Amino acid sequence: MNPRVWNRKLHRWGAVLTAVPFFIVLITGILLQVKKQVPWIQPVEERGVGVVPEVSMDALLAAARSVPEAEIQDWGDVDRIDVRPGKGIAKIVSNTRWELQVDLASAAVLHSAYRRSDLIESLHDGSWFHDAAKLWLFLPSGLVVLALWTTGVYLWLLPHWARRQRDRANRTATRDVRRRSERRVADRRVEPHATSSLRVDRSLPPDR
Repeated sequence: MNPRVWNRKLHRWGAVLTAVPFFIVLITGILLQVKKQVPWIQPVEERGVGVVPEVSMDALLAAARSVPEAEIQDWGDVDRIDVRPGKGIAKIVSNTRWELQVDLASAAVLHSAYRRSDLIESLHDGSWFHDAAKLWLFLPSGLVVLALWTTGVYLWLLPHWARRQRDRANRTATRDVRRRSERRVADRRVEPHATSSLRVDRSLPPDR
């Protein structure tokens, strides 16, 4: 099969098969790029008083219980705790994706807001739909998009490469024509000298 025809078919069917997954990856990827700049996606980080954790885990749990929106009653309601000593805070994320920023020195709640970046990340890699969708739908879609990119670059480079080959062949043909022309001119310059030499030889008296 002609490589160009094969590439066109790959682009046509690959675009159809990966349209929805790639659209989700594209939109969520754009949102994740600006998650630090958009508080709606991820809450802005506050800064605590100290840089060394001084509060206990029980104090962090008590601080989390004080915020009704987080719906935290015990450790089973906590998804994870992200400790940031450099900023003096601990981020407590509940199972309902509510984020609490607690001061590591005083256990005071510095900020409380809904965290959407985790949801967007799960949509981005496909795990939000199903664990199998991550490996059997979004991963193959990524490989197909990579193949589309590779063949697209090939199709873009192909005419440039063909033009370069054609220009090289034209330069070679022009060079050969010029060389043949130079040889003809040189041969024409040699012929009069040969004729004059013959005339001089004929004017000499014959040997006796």
